[in-house]
Amino acid sequence: MKTLLKPPALLVLDVQKGFDDPFWGDRNNPQAEENILKLLTEWRKRGWEVIYSQHLSLLPKSPLNYQNRTGVEFKEIIKPLPQEVVFQKNVNSAFIGTELESYLRDKRITSVMITGLSTQHCVSTTTRMSGNLGFETFLVEDATAAYEITDHNGTTRNPDEVHTYEIAALHKEFATIVNTNEVLAQIQQLNPNL
Repeated sequence: MKTLLKPPALLVLDVQKGFDDPFWGDRNNPQAEENILKLLTEWRKRGWEVIYSQHLSLLPKSPLNYQNRTGVEFKEIIKPLPQEVVFQKNVNSAFIGTELESYLRDKRITSVMITGLSTQHCVSTTTRMSGNLGFETFLVEDATAAYEITDHNGTTRNPDEVHTYEIAALHKEFATIVNTNEVLAQIQQLNPNL
């Protein structure tokens, strides 16, 4: 892992109750939320920047539809604190239709640590845009999760396969891929007194 010279903002993308709906099919990485919580705990302890996105889908059948009050709620395990910023969005990228980019630039934040749901949708799209916008981007592979998909030939791809290929496509070109334990170890070196 690259050495962290200063704390990146922790992005927690769309960890919402609607992602527990059977609509999405099989999922991998059941410990993703626990890993996000570990990172959140460290960021909060140090007073570092935590930023959430909340998906409010315009698609009528989506469990994340903006009218589905339960589906759009954050999961209890990672609920934002009152002082933590939440950007609401209607598309996959947390940068489109929100003030995320200008917020980061105004705060002179140059790097982000991305976590959340789901790997092949909002995580992948936000990671790509973050890299393209020039932010030093880290993606925590075990603090995100993928769902099964059916491809254009009608073949169902299992969630582990989807996750693996999405992460591989983002590696190097758009982000530095890390895992939770690597990040926690780096944080300890960056600020060992906490």
